[in-house]
Amino acid sequence: MQEEQRKRVVIAFQDFLNSPLDERLERHQHTSIESYALAFFHSVAATVPAYQTFLKEQDINPAAIQTIEDFQQLPLITKQNYLLRHPLADLCRNGKLETCDFIAVSSGSTGKPTFWPRFLTDELQISTRFEQIFHDSFYADTRRTLAVICFTLGTWVGGIFTANCCRYLASKGYPVTVITPGNNKEEIFRVVQELGSAFEQVILLGYPPFIKDVVDSGIARGVEWHRYGIKMVYAGEVFSEEWRNLVGERVGSTNPCYDTASLYGTADAGVLGNETPISINIRRFLAQTPTAARELFGDSRLPTLVQYDPLSRFFETHEGTLLFSGDNGIPLVRYHISDNGGLITYDAMLKFLAEWGFNPVEQLQQQESLTKVRGIHPLPFVYIFGRSNFTVSYFGANIYPENVTIGLEQPLIKEWVTGKFVMQVKEDADKNRFLSVVVELAPGIAESIDKQKSIASSILAQLLRLNSEFANYVPPEYQKPQIALAPTNDPEYFPIGVKHRYTRPAQP
Repeated sequence: MQEEQRKRVVIAFQDFLNSPLDERLERHQHTSIESYALAFFHSVAATVPAYQTFLKEQDINPAAIQTIEDFQQLPLITKQNYLLRHPLADLCRNGKLETCDFIAVSSGSTGKPTFWPRFLTDELQISTRFEQIFHDSFYADTRRTLAVICFTLGTWVGGIFTANCCRYLASKGYPVTVITPGNNKEEIFRVVQELGSAFEQVILLGYPPFIKDVVDSGIARGVEWHRYGIKMVYAGEVFSEEWRNLVGERVGSTNPCYDTASLYGTADAGVLGNETPISINIRRFLAQTPTAARELFGDSRLPTLVQYDPLSRFFETHEGTLLFSGDNGIPLVRYHISDNGGLITYDAMLKFLAEWGFNPVEQLQQQESLTKVRGIHPLPFVYIFGRSNFTVSYFGANIYPENVTIGLEQPLIKEWVTGKFVMQVKEDADKNRFLSVVVELAPGIAESIDKQKSIASSILAQLLRLNSEFANYVPPEYQKPQIALAPTNDPEYFPIGVKHRYTRPAQP
């Protein structure tokens, strides 16, 4: 028996159950964030064999790391230089895999799974992110709530993790009931129609394009979404405010700031941050004020904007990308997640918006006709444009250029193409997403519909063979890529003398 495990669970569960949400979200105001980061580093350096080896290889003496400036000079860790170089047990505390009680899976560029062990206490920490949304946005402490888990189930991270966190809210006293149809649309329709009327609200939790597909398919099937007080929790992808409006209108939503929320999560460490009523309100203002958005983010694109708890995930930036430190089954110190983005303090955000004549707190109060509204916490903001490592996210699945490359290397097809392509997630007129692949034809090869069809089938076959996330996350009717054929050295997609990029940001 592992007595220490029992003690960890009792302490963590009591803290979660007995601490009001507001108290948990205010702890960072009474604690030195820098001291937390340093203490976390020393804890990992003392207990995790793989990190001890990593520091020795870098000729770093942990005792010499005494200030936040020292901490910020520590080398970044990545999958390649750390996670993939050590046995799974050595990445865990005290080199014991058995200190974790659950292992989830995410698939990499070749479809080979990456294993992510965690313990119940890790899930309890992340449950606060769900509590923020359920309490502050959906008032789930006062409303009978059915949480419908529409993330893929099985060994993959999203579904089981989300279901567990929602159940912990019920254990805390929230009138929340959880059901797990996964990404089975027929089962989702049955669940909502047969059980939804017994609750005051129904929350759909899933990847944005899948939730939209569920909503649209349900309307075609006669599902009266407006009867069920639908709320939605998204994860995995950037979407536009126009997209939020469209989906909201189709389920009868009247208040986007309090009817929806998006999670910023990763298989590596669970949920890192979440949308709040104030972050959504700010993003909607910036969507209508692109000049302000460009000044704030330094880009014409509108990123995902969430708030985070620096005592849960300590964020930093590095050359325009994000890194974080945080405790998990595999503790991570200055982990480079390869997302393009940045950080903004709460005060700096409000000051910037004031210069543009916008007060998000006052506007929420006016919208809700209240002097005090939920969801206003002085937590810092992190904004995320998406991965910088040449992947695209589609229905929550990371799609890698390597998957597509193999599809272009099959017999006959390889005679038609150069091997270059541009992969992008686009939206059609009805805001449905599709996977677009523009392929460069070899010199002297003419385009044809038959070539498009053959290439699409070949790429799809390799995606299904190599990428388990794609095969399980993306509904079959959305799996086949739409192929466009471009001539050699096409100036828009394959210009001469420019380093080729195989992906482009998702089309808003």
